[in-house]
Amino acid sequence: MKQTWLLFSQTVTVLLAAWFVVATLQPQWLQGQAQLRTVPLLEAAPGAARSEAVAAASLSAAAQLAAPAVVSISARQAPQRHPHADDPWFRFFFGEQAPRSPQTGLGSGVIVSSAGHVLTNHHVIDGAEEIEIQLSDGRQALARVVGTDPDTDLAVLQIDLPELPVAVLGDSDALRVGDAVLAIGNPFGVGQTVTSGIVSALGRTQLGINIFEDFIQTDAAINPGNSGGALVDVQGHLIGINTAIFTRSGGFMGIGFAIPTSTAREVLQAIVRDGAVTRGWIGVEPQAITPDLAQHFGLRHQRGVIIIGVLRDAPAAQAGIRPGDVVLSVAGQPVPDVAALLAAVAALPPGQPAQLEIERRGERLALQVTPGRRPPPPASNAPDNAR
Repeated sequence: MKQTWLLFSQTVTVLLAAWFVVATLQPQWLQGQAQLRTVPLLEAAPGAARSEAVAAASLSAAAQLAAPAVVSISARQAPQRHPHADDPWFRFFFGEQAPRSPQTGLGSGVIVSSAGHVLTNHHVIDGAEEIEIQLSDGRQALARVVGTDPDTDLAVLQIDLPELPVAVLGDSDALRVGDAVLAIGNPFGVGQTVTSGIVSALGRTQLGINIFEDFIQTDAAINPGNSGGALVDVQGHLIGINTAIFTRSGGFMGIGFAIPTSTAREVLQAIVRDGAVTRGWIGVEPQAITPDLAQHFGLRHQRGVIIIGVLRDAPAAQAGIRPGDVVLSVAGQPVPDVAALLAAVAALPPGQPAQLEIERRGERLALQVTPGRRPPPPASNAPDNAR
């Protein structure tokens, strides 16, 4: 009996030792049976559940909803004559110069009303004498310019076609960084193309692209030809007009910019109603306060907007604003930076007096200024646009 119990104890000890060695060095040997039981269960998942999982990750529904309202734009400029073609001495030495070949610019646009209004970028159609629109269903039409707004690089066209697909305007103010988006347009003239990405930043300003900037930044691929096209959310709603890219090579490098619909809607309504966007203007050159400027003008703080130049006979000069004044508020609205000052002044109705609160040599003053109408900017092409 004693020998039997000793043999049993030794057997159990050896088995436990063997289990410990296997569990330590080759644990998968002990898990193999569990894996064999688990894999067939996954493979046997119902097809409906698999389809729902794929559909949840797909953006095809958003693309199908938004894409029909995105159009391709061909903007043709008339042949250009040499600037000295009428000079007899030039003709004597160089002969008659043939007109230069007409230029054709490619871009995109978005149909935003059943009346045929198309939103696009100003730089897409700037200087064009003929604008042709092509829909995704193959229809074509010549467009007329309803109005443009170079300060935001937006333009409104109109076409006359029946049963137009119309984009649904979304709420760009509800966007959050990380939201999935689609960019739809006609890059390089290859035809309508959909790319995807996320919102990588909001409220981008001071990029030197437009006068009034409040861009949505995205990593959805935007290339030349995408300008004026749609940036849409996962519901297929329009939340931006693709405008520009950051590039060192001429192609997409992962950073693109779109004008939010909050801005585009205001411009669209103003142009359709009045044919143009009217903004207030006082004629100052503002700049963010830097340590050097604060020291030069003897400012006690280094935050806010300082006026470094005032145009002669402009509304600001007539109101008594001087270089070195720090603007604190416009019509009761605080202006912590240059972008806020530009927006606040632009919102002032021309011809109606408004109060500006400024600080001058440590003293706060309230001045009455009567804004004029903002003049159009000089013609220029942004170097990094996605035309």
